Amino acid sequence: MPDPLALVWYIELRGPEALATLGGTLDQLAALPDFLGAELLASPAQPELALLESRWAAGPPSLLLPAGAKSWTFEVKDRR
Repeated sequence: MPDPLALVWYIELRGPEALATLGGTLDQLAALPDFLGAELLASPAQPELALLESRWAAGPPSLLLPAGAKSWTFEVKDRR
């Protein structure tokens, strides 16, 4: 089994409804297996930019992204 904090999934969305839309996505993620936690982030310098960062025990789920969203998966290689 992978290290519980080794897989991080980022979803980025821009637009006036980005924060609300990704808030709904966060609600969906929290109910899925292997979900370890997440943060919904907003940029004070870029008010129409929202980022959803989530951690997974066995990789991110197969989930349809909101229209216009981009996503990336990262493996944590080191931490302190």
